[in-house]
Amino acid sequence: MASAIVSEVVRHMEVLPLTLQEQVLNFVRGLDSAQLRGTPGKHLLQFAGSIPSKDLKVMDEAIKQGCEQVDLNEW
Repeated sequence: MASAIVSEVVRHMEVLPLTLQEQVLNFVRGLDSAQLRGTPGKHLLQFAGSIPSKDLKVMDEAIKQGCEQVDLNEW
């Protein structure tokens, strides 16, 4: 399947002007470097429950106070 996709991309690339071919190449390079990064969730399970419930309540309140308001004069 992958070879069919590659062949089709090559067919399209062959008819594009050089500037567009370069754009496609840059796009593909960007996709190649955009591999998923981070830590799998299963590795973070060891931290589950490590924040005291009192602190979670404080954080929840801060979020409600700071994020649920619209400042019409901000801009």
